[in-house]
Amino acid sequence: MEKKIEQAKLLLDALPYIKKFKDQIFVIKYGGSAQINPELKDRFAQDIILLYMVGIKPVIVHGGGNKISSVLEKMQIKSEFVDGMRVTDTQVMEVVEMVLAGNINKEITTLLNMHGGKALGMTGKDGNFLSAIPKDNGKYGLVGEIVNVNSEVVNNLLQEKFIPVIAPIASANEVNHPGFNINADLAASKIAGDLNARKIIFMTDIAGVMDKEKNLLQTLTEDEINNYKNDGTIYGGMIPKVDACLEAVHGGVEKAHIIDGRIEHSILLEVFTSEGIGTVIKK
Repeated sequence: MEKKIEQAKLLLDALPYIKKFKDQIFVIKYGGSAQINPELKDRFAQDIILLYMVGIKPVIVHGGGNKISSVLEKMQIKSEFVDGMRVTDTQVMEVVEMVLAGNINKEITTLLNMHGGKALGMTGKDGNFLSAIPKDNGKYGLVGEIVNVNSEVVNNLLQEKFIPVIAPIASANEVNHPGFNINADLAASKIAGDLNARKIIFMTDIAGVMDKEKNLLQTLTEDEINNYKNDGTIYGGMIPKVDACLEAVHGGVEKAHIIDGRIEHSILLEVFTSEGIGTVIKK
């Protein structure tokens, strides 16, 4: 009986957040171990469906770099990285679109539907949702920088109670152009801003932003982020993560979250508890 009472208390603790976030858009960047480990995939789907059932409007943006690398290797297609970005020529772009749109996107969509959702997979090309130009004047080939988000496309899906699942591939608005490969973190932040999302949540393979003593920094402002960059506390792969968070916040998103997707039900723990489990970045 005590266990049942404890479960009831947990539900009651979540109630204020359920009321607060009803009808709000949450953009969730899905990646890392949560996208690979079968058990974590299942827990992710359960979390998204719970958000959906209590009236929150989840929008999923996913990457797939590891799977792309694996397929390129099997097909004996060479690709290189510059500044941490995959240089994308036409041949690599074909594989990127095949993996992201044809494999990973449909896997996520099917998983959400099997758990009782109403998910619909798409790329940025569909409905001309995302338009892009070459990043840094083509330094990375067909890697793009988003210049326009046609938010009406996703808003219409949300109005019809769909869960959009978006592969980060953008249109070039040119006939016979293969399109652009977009960094999933940056795509998610841009989409969140244009959708006026309440939150953006980045699922990663780390607990959040850590200080030099490896303690979790639970909240950060832009000034604090800049200071931590300058003293080397924030470095390497964390820099583009926090930059994507700041872009979303500058775009009007209330809060950006970096959470550990290796923890079961990490999304629910972050959204529906007062303590949370990751790092929150806000104005």
